Amino acid sequence: MRDIALSPSPSESQSEAEAPRLNRRQAAKVRTRQKVLDAARQLFAERGYEPATIRDIAKGAGMSTGAVFANFQDKAELFEAVLATDLVRLTDTMKTAAAAEGSTRDRLLSALGAGYHGSLEQLPLVQAVIARSWFQPVAAEMRTRDAIKPLLSVVTDTLQAGVREGELRQDADVRLLSELIYDAFLSNYRRAAYDGWSTTQLTERMAQQVDVILAGAISRQ
Repeated sequence: MRDIALSPSPSESQSEAEAPRLNRRQAAKVRTRQKVLDAARQLFAERGYEPATIRDIAKGAGMSTGAVFANFQDKAELFEAVLATDLVRLTDTMKTAAAAEGSTRDRLLSALGAGYHGSLEQLPLVQAVIARSWFQPVAAEMRTRDAIKPLLSVVTDTLQAGVREGELRQDADVRLLSELIYDAFLSNYRRAAYDGWSTTQLTERMAQQVDVILAGAISRQ
């Protein structure tokens, strides 16, 4: 039984055989790119966008600035790459939290609370994302919106489940409710930045905001 369980099936063996293998040069390039991303993420998280220079990022990665530019056109592209990667992780964290048992409100707060917990240690990075969203080129703004869509869909999917389960009204404007909740979620980071609010305080405020936002959408049946 053990041998059968550990032996790959023909389809698995075929998939592995068909999977492209990186040569040494390609593998080295992947490792270099990842080292640059890791160094950039650390500096952006510690300092924000503007104070983090390519020179410092290169130093943190243990390589030359030329090696950084060989992988990324400029600091803006590097920042977007870091943001995209972190948003994937944050979305997965929030999606897992939203799958917990409970009411629509409970699942929303579980997801949003997990979002704060997963990002508050990198507050300067969050501030940089919000600040740049006001001044970046239109093309960059569109890319950022696309990167944020999966995260926003966690809120949307939770609300849609609430409609299906009868907790929310059938005519509830789920898209608008999602945007209002997400906007409130982002705005609360100011409390963390300027008032030193903890994850618990942010989640408690979020609970109050969710109650107000959903007040008109609660099913009265």
